[in-house]
Amino acid sequence: MARKKSAPDFEQSLAELQTLVERLESGELSLEDSLATFEQGIRLTRECQDALAQAEQKVQILLERDGALQEAPFDTDEPV
Repeated sequence: MARKKSAPDFEQSLAELQTLVERLESGELSLEDSLATFEQGIRLTRECQDALAQAEQKVQILLERDGALQEAPFDTDEPV
């Protein structure tokens, strides 16, 4: 299955979002530029959320066995 080349990948969108946040936090943008940057950040956030939701759906499909979803624990506590 071929991936769409027109849609930016998650990592690229996340890096761009981080750059926008840094620009906003710098306090050097005009109000108009800040609003435009914020609007772009909202768009990128939604794209990232959509990508994560799609990934979650793919994981659920992959975990499906015999027509029933088999839940598997996801341990987020990493040893320090």
